[in-house]
Order: sequence, then C-alpha cells, then structure tokens
Amino acid sequence: MSQILDRARAQVLNDGVGLDEAQVLEVLRLPDDDLPQLLQLAHDVRMAWCGPEVEVEGIVSLKTGGCPEDCHFCSQSGLFASPVRSVWLDIPSLVEAAKQTAATGATEFCIVAAVRGPDRRLMDQMREGVKAIKAEVDIQVAASLGMLSQEQVDDLVDMGVHRYNHNLETCRSHFPNVVTTHTWEERWGTLRMVRDSGMEVCCGGILGLGESLEQRAEFAAQLAELDPHEVPMNFLNPRPGTPLGDQPVVEGKDALRAIAAFRLAMPRTILRFAGGREITLGDLGTRDGLLGGINAVIVGNYLTTLGRPATADLELLQDLKMPVKALSATI
Repeated sequence: MSQILDRARAQVLNDGVGLDEAQVLEVLRLPDDDLPQLLQLAHDVRMAWCGPEVEVEGIVSLKTGGCPEDCHFCSQSGLFASPVRSVWLDIPSLVEAAKQTAATGATEFCIVAAVRGPDRRLMDQMREGVKAIKAEVDIQVAASLGMLSQEQVDDLVDMGVHRYNHNLETCRSHFPNVVTTHTWEERWGTLRMVRDSGMEVCCGGILGLGESLEQRAEFAAQLAELDPHEVPMNFLNPRPGTPLGDQPVVEGKDALRAIAAFRLAMPRTILRFAGGREITLGDLGTRDGLLGGINAVIVGNYLTTLGRPATADLELLQDLKMPVKALSATI
C-alpha cells in the first residue's frame, strides 16, 4: 500500500480525523493500481465511524421546471431550450409518492422544487403537503426549495421538516463558471441558517462540471468545513439543451476515487449515491461504491432523469448484507 494510504489509515481510520484539502488531492491523484486498496480503506472508515446501516431515500418534485436560475447543468432552468416544462404536483399525488417511497423501505422522503427560493404559494403548499404526508405515511420529510430567508427556515422547522437539502454544487472557485444568477456565498448563507435552526443539513454537489482535480479537492474540504449531516454524491448526466449538455461523463474509476476521497475527508458523514451514478458507474460500479465509502442511496428516479429500479438497489444491499436503516432508529 502507498505511503499516502498508510498515512490516511492512521489519521482517518484510527483517529477519525478527516483528510485536509492537500491530502484529498493526493488521494485523487492515486494511480489506478491503488484503487482497490483505496476503496477498501474508505469502506473500513465508513464501517468504523458510521456503521453498516444504509439510509434509503426517495425524492419527488413538487414544482418542476421553469426555474429562473441559470445553473448550467440543469434542464429545469427556464433560460435554456431543454425539453423540461413547468409543472406543479398536487397534494394527493405528493402523498401517493410518499406512500410509494415508504413501501420501498425508505425512511426519508424529500420534496424538491425548482425555484430560486420559495414564495408564499410554495410555502403554503409545503405546509399542506407535509401535514398530509405526516397524517398518512410513517416517513420523515425533507425539503429542497432553494435559498431561504430566516423566516422561511423557521416555517419549515414549524412544519416538521427535519432535513434540508441545498447543494453547493461545486467548489467556491469554480462556481461562477457553473452559475451566474446567484453566488456560492448566498447558498452558504442558507446552509448556515438551516444548521443553526436545528434541522439536519444535506449538502453535496455534482462532479464532472468541468472542475479540475484541485477544485474537486477544494470542494471536499469546503463540505468538510460545513460539516453537513449528509452529502449527496451526484455525477453529471449531461442534459440536452443545457450549457453543459456536451460535457463528457466522469470516468468510472475517477468517480470511485472521488467517492473514497470524500469519505476520507468526512469519515462520519452520510455519503449518499445520487444522480448520474447509473451512467457513470453502472451496476458493477454501484456495488464498488457501496463497498468504497457510500452508506446511503436515493432509490427510484430522480427529478428529471431515470434512476435504477428501487428493487435493484434493495436487492444489491441484501446481497452485500448491508442492513437498511429503520425509521425508528432515526427519530
């Protein structure tokens, strides 16, 4: 095993201290020959500091498309000529989606809206939707509604939303190349308010947005500084009509290296497989990721792209003898 991995084993596995930015970059530069040992170390770290359980989550879009922001990867932006059009989901459909998610064994149901931030109509619909879900479904409700004011943070807490997702998307230095209609600092401000409110913070991003390895390491360090409860690992699935529609897909080995590096930077964090893993990693790579630091998955489809069938992920977890986290253990 390389000296880099020896040092990481002592620091992260034995002492529980995450790698810093320079150390993450060293890991991202490891040769392919070291990848099996790297994934094994990341898995050992996950088992030591998080345990064997895997958290399963489903997501649904309350308001799809028509977003005024220009996130260059997103087909829901109203500024690009993508095939996604603005649609609102009614409350009965929202409850039905929550029931279907719970039926897979998921403990988490995330309501997502394609907006810069929620207006009064959306907040009212959230309150009605969360109340209806809680009345009929035994599942925790999370939300992802863009940038928030302090009043909106307080409202979500009052509704019983226990976790808020707001991705930084990429590192601070690369963000202006990906989004120009708002700043990285605005997203960071929302995340700090959410954390201070007592809600769990879910914050990750997308790899493959044209960032360098140095910027990928920068991103891992910035997420570690935020110390979110959960980090979704997305890989760009290029969408037609968006500015990044012709961007190449992340290579599978690079994706696995990144998963392991992020685990070594954040040994105690829930690291969740999210969008793009199907085309970047496929079935075998998904298995490798679960044995290389990942300890949560989004099952079923994503917001505008298809995922793996929930049954396929659940069968894989059973095959790997990884127990699905029970709802009672998270309340």
